[in-house]
Amino acid sequence: MGKDVDVQSYTREDRQRHREKVHQNLDVFERMLAESQFDDERPMTGLEIELNLVDEEGNPSFHNAEVLAAIADPSYQTELAQYNIELNVDPRPLPGESALTLEEDLRASLNTADARAREVGSHIIPIGILPTLRPEHFEGEWMSDNNRYVALNDSIFVARGEDVAIDIEGPTGERVHTFAGSIAPESACTSVQLHLQVSPADFAPHWNAAQAVCGPQLALAANSPYLFGQRLHAETRIELFAQATDTRPIELKNQGVRPRVFFGERWVTSIFDLFEENVRYFPALLADTSDEDPIAVLEAGGTPRLPELCLHNGTVYRWNRPIYDTNDGRPHLRVENRVLPAGPTIADIMANAAFYYGLVRALAYEDRPIWTRLSFAAAEQNFRACARDGLDARVYWPGIGDLTADELVLRHLIPTAERGLDDWGVAQSVRDRYLGILEGRCTSGVNGAVWQTRAVERFQESGLDRAEALRRMTGLYLEHAHTNEPVHTWALP
Repeated sequence: MGKDVDVQSYTREDRQRHREKVHQNLDVFERMLAESQFDDERPMTGLEIELNLVDEEGNPSFHNAEVLAAIADPSYQTELAQYNIELNVDPRPLPGESALTLEEDLRASLNTADARAREVGSHIIPIGILPTLRPEHFEGEWMSDNNRYVALNDSIFVARGEDVAIDIEGPTGERVHTFAGSIAPESACTSVQLHLQVSPADFAPHWNAAQAVCGPQLALAANSPYLFGQRLHAETRIELFAQATDTRPIELKNQGVRPRVFFGERWVTSIFDLFEENVRYFPALLADTSDEDPIAVLEAGGTPRLPELCLHNGTVYRWNRPIYDTNDGRPHLRVENRVLPAGPTIADIMANAAFYYGLVRALAYEDRPIWTRLSFAAAEQNFRACARDGLDARVYWPGIGDLTADELVLRHLIPTAERGLDDWGVAQSVRDRYLGILEGRCTSGVNGAVWQTRAVERFQESGLDRAEALRRMTGLYLEHAHTNEPVHTWALP
């Protein structure tokens, strides 16, 4: 959920002062792009994994403070709700066999964390939306103790002036239609964020490529079919997150005011395009203001942190977010890919990451880039279709036409991703393991969403009602997830 803030509410004067600093930060950032040396000699990749906590019955466990105290590892941090935690992975280079080492490290870390969570009555489960979550779970104290969450919640509802409407219908007619008086439903959306460090000159092609592949990413990785007991989209998290954080009442939607969960409107030519759009179109939700004078810092030969611009950027929820950051006094830029759901296993997460990094690398350096042949509207349509229908979605791809997402990935995009990974210098053993997992998903037609749906159907066919079937499925999912065997190989009940 981003960096902490100092207070839970802001005055009108706070907001006005913050806006002035954001605009000043943006001007300084523009100067830096033209004048400063950004760190890009050894591009790094990063990873964040949001996780859920469940009790022995598979229901959400609202005890993240106790779990984090038991884990006692700074890599694990709080998240929005008390049944969420986040695992942050230190940046590292991609080449060689580093991905295999990372998989081993993550699995060992998660094993240790889960063992300690069990000591205090909770289990850690990596999944896009917790299937046993119900609206009544948010009737008590659900939010983690953090000023940022309180301030964000209050700012969204001040902007809306009314409760949030959640209205999502699945392919078979099952539907969730409810209202929420807080951003609690947002906490249901647990994801994986992939970071890729790039140079200023390389940012636009990498961001454009990342936008183009959002749809296929979702089709492969979909793992969020259930919300509040209903079977909805293959990756329901996409629509739920958009609705749960929407600051617009219906009248502003009707006027075409942009949503804060934002696919975007066009291909870009510079990272500045995105930051400028954020400042131009979106009012601040969090209005903390620092003492930094970025102009003075820059003119003295230093590196400004631009905290107001970065804070504001963190509350515009692009599916591929531009990131400015500093490390050891040097600035750098990243593309943060926010499309993927958590889980089902670390092996699956690593396979999803390999697909993304390889595919974006290959597409970013093509002689005739994908974004010159694919309209932005078609990229967004692919994204929406794949979120809804997963591997069965029909998508459009330049030079190929309309086809199902699984066929596109298997016949065309996996070979492209392999070329990109080869360009990165990634070892053949890494490519074989992770792209092999993705081939298995496509040929079997089973990703996390498909496995969850089939497991629930099996339990219901045996005579269980939906609620009990979801609870049993969650328990079985948890067992499989900790084996680290890819989801397409999991046995059904």
